[in-house]
Amino acid sequence: MIISLLVTVFFFASASYAQQAAKVPRIGYISGTGSSSDQGPYVEALRQGLRDLGYVEGKNILIEYRGAEGKLDRIPIFVNELVQLKVDVLVVPILSAARAAKQATKSIPIVAVTGDPVAAGIADTLARPGANLTGFATLSPTLSGKRVELLTEVIPKLSRLGVLRQRVPEDPSNTYEEYKAAAHMLQIAFEPLEVIGSNFDLEGTLEIAAKARVDALITVTTAQLFLQRKRIADLAKAKRIPSMYQGSAWVESGGLMSYSTDEIEVYRRAATYVDKILKGVKPADLPIEQPTRFELIINLKTAKQIGLTIPPNVLARADRVIR
Repeated sequence: MIISLLVTVFFFASASYAQQAAKVPRIGYISGTGSSSDQGPYVEALRQGLRDLGYVEGKNILIEYRGAEGKLDRIPIFVNELVQLKVDVLVVPILSAARAAKQATKSIPIVAVTGDPVAAGIADTLARPGANLTGFATLSPTLSGKRVELLTEVIPKLSRLGVLRQRVPEDPSNTYEEYKAAAHMLQIAFEPLEVIGSNFDLEGTLEIAAKARVDALITVTTAQLFLQRKRIADLAKAKRIPSMYQGSAWVESGGLMSYSTDEIEVYRRAATYVDKILKGVKPADLPIEQPTRFELIINLKTAKQIGLTIPPNVLARADRVIR
């Protein structure tokens, strides 16, 4: 009788423990550029945000990470993997992953970090994104004009602007039309520098830029170009072309300047949305947040290498200076 009772108690205790263990929420995270060995600063910022909210990875939360290493054809595969795992929330910091997630599931909440989710067609409005998606708008396209203006302050005689982009069939949103319009408004000649597919010739493209006598270069971020950010920065320095980018990681890799949303803060903030969703808030009821802080980062080491003097009034406005 006693043995039977002990067995019964053990059974129910084990079942209760297993049930509690099964309830640990799982977050699916898909990076366009990261790998299993190098997950990058953004997922770490998300982790930090979760820690600040009391989550301990491996104890009361799990992160299922997938890194595409710049190979966008992997994105739908990773999305389907995470949907099959029935993760509690999908965090997608790349537009192609957000689109794939919306197609793959109507029930799993999605927290997307994209430039303009409404213009991209993945959200109805910023206030009421609709369906199972919410997130953060980094507003990268709308900052294009400001980047061009900053370049004119650093290079007063700027007369020809080169803009490097990669044409990606899976993600046609990486346009440079905003830069073309800003250059036209400031009466600056526009030099399009486009690479196609994944086997692109960066040396040849930068040589074209040099022969066209561009006074400055802006690179439109894509997953594969991001993985080549140090190479692009090094080539621009070798050609003595001042370079502007859409994120601080490029300047940390040797680029001259960047002006963008405070990306690390955005990913920390994404943790608050994950927390609210895990506590029962519907993603459609969470408005898509717009950034309130933007960063100007300047690499003075690079400026010296290419023989460029950054005007004191621009330097004074920098949020961070790499010396």
